Amino acid sequence: MRMSTSHCTIITAIAAFFLSAAILSAVGPAEAANALPPFKDDLFSKQSVLQTGDGGAFEVIDYDEMRDINGRDQIPQKRVQQKYVALGIRKAQADETLSLDGIKLDVTRVGPAGNAAFTVIFIHGRDGDRRLGANDYSFGGNFNRLKNLVAGNGGVYYSPTVRNFDSSGVAAISGLIRYASAQSPGRPVILSCASMGSQVCWGVARDSDSVKRLKGMLVMSGVSDPDFTRSAFYKAKLPLWFAHGSRDPVYAAANQQALFESLNNAKYPARFTLFQTGNHGTPIRMIDWRKVLNWILAA
Repeated sequence: MRMSTSHCTIITAIAAFFLSAAILSAVGPAEAANALPPFKDDLFSKQSVLQTGDGGAFEVIDYDEMRDINGRDQIPQKRVQQKYVALGIRKAQADETLSLDGIKLDVTRVGPAGNAAFTVIFIHGRDGDRRLGANDYSFGGNFNRLKNLVAGNGGVYYSPTVRNFDSSGVAAISGLIRYASAQSPGRPVILSCASMGSQVCWGVARDSDSVKRLKGMLVMSGVSDPDFTRSAFYKAKLPLWFAHGSRDPVYAAANQQALFESLNNAKYPARFTLFQTGNHGTPIRMIDWRKVLNWILAA
């Protein structure tokens, strides 16, 4: 008997519910998402590794614009082919305005507002807003995969609008981290930042109150922080993943790679993915979210 799309969506949602419940009961809330199951891995995770180093902590991934943009998108850079997305997750999505210690923050939330197995927060770069991190079709469908990986496994995903990347932006995201932690006590919180938004990540890394609630960070196409080793995040030895395009014209990959190498030499839990010939937006399109989340959650 053939099933309608709605029936398939309901069955998928029920399966995700029982899966997250089984994970919670088996390993406890703090470890709830240590093994996120595959989701469209045949489309997103089968990337060619050109080079590895530092015991696998450093890797160079083959990237080809004609294959990874033109061959993947129905409309290049605007709309990915339909097979890359699963839109049933939109039923768990809502736009909200949170009041965080007097700061109003617009967010798109995907997943439960409370008692989530884990939390993932994405910070956009300059000229972006909450819509960027919630767009199902841009960046090769990678945000749609992220939403399904998180909310589909009992977690919650936040894509906020950051109006400034200075101390006020850091304060707003620190407030969101406290809010998410209070909504789901004891559960992991992962912060990810892209481009200029990386300044927020580095600022949050200095806030000890935020750091004690964090599980780890992902920095994509970002600026480097020469004073990172003085931060509360560094002292807590929380896992940190870098991703960069080798031809990034905005922020040089060499600067981030130098920071990674210094951390790796100090036996700090860090990883670096370099996309060969990749541009500024390449990591957002190409990062393997399942691989990153599982590594951070397992640390």
